[in-house]
Amino acid sequence: MTLRPDSVAELAAFISDAASARRALRLVGRGTWLDADEAVRDAEPLALTAFDGVIEYEPGDLTITVGAATTLAELDAVTAAHHQWCPLAPWGGDTGSVGATISTATSGPFSHALGLPRDLVLGLECVDGTGKVLRPGGRVVKNVAGFDLVRLMTGAWGTLGAITRVSLRLRARPAADETWHLPLDATRADEVQQELRRSMTPPIACELVREDQLSGAIADGLLVRLAGNAAVVAAGRADLQRRADARAADGALWTTLREHAPSRVPRRPRSPAVQALNREVKHAFDPAGVLNPGILQ
Repeated sequence: MTLRPDSVAELAAFISDAASARRALRLVGRGTWLDADEAVRDAEPLALTAFDGVIEYEPGDLTITVGAATTLAELDAVTAAHHQWCPLAPWGGDTGSVGATISTATSGPFSHALGLPRDLVLGLECVDGTGKVLRPGGRVVKNVAGFDLVRLMTGAWGTLGAITRVSLRLRARPAADETWHLPLDATRADEVQQELRRSMTPPIACELVREDQLSGAIADGLLVRLAGNAAVVAAGRADLQRRADARAADGALWTTLREHAPSRVPRRPRSPAVQALNREVKHAFDPAGVLNPGILQ
């Protein structure tokens, strides 16, 4: 049976009751990351789908607050109407939720130039493992109160709290936006990628690609996205053409590339010291160990 809270108060009550009974809960947003890590298959599902939609949007401030279950596609559509965007764009596509992207700290092809998820989150609301509602950070760039707690929740995989809303920083959509393909062998592609990222006009995305990743649409090499004002993009284009036989490509390839990325995130080995620290942090926010148990180890 899946628990489906309709409000933050009800969510807090469900978690508090589970903590009292020491009953494990498995947080579920849009369900796109359920097997991306060690899944908590024996825990009771707790659906967060009621927490969606735009809560507050200030285009003039380049900030937006949305429910955690809001899909990335919805976020992109709302901000596009004001010629803005949030460069989260994680690997896996746009059907997943904002909350899952922040919970898993999933980066994407634009993260190298435009920021990782934790760089884009201004504040959030969540319910910890005791049923306490936390609201660290804020909704504007100048508000940095509680920023460390925001960073702590970002990438915690829902083990410290169930995220219900997120405030994000946005960017204006660039005046010029071009995608280019550089057909190169693997060794040269890797060299050029590093050179471009250190160049005077770095691209906002630069990824090694294989022909089989994109259903044969382009050959092995580099997929590069240039964005900015016309002068900056022109300079970047000239730089590409000096380095390789650059060819114009369809910008939709970025969506295809993200959608075909593996959903399973490999876990790096953690030292005993890190594991001990994780246990202490887990106990501070979820002493009964009911939220997605077994992940933060």
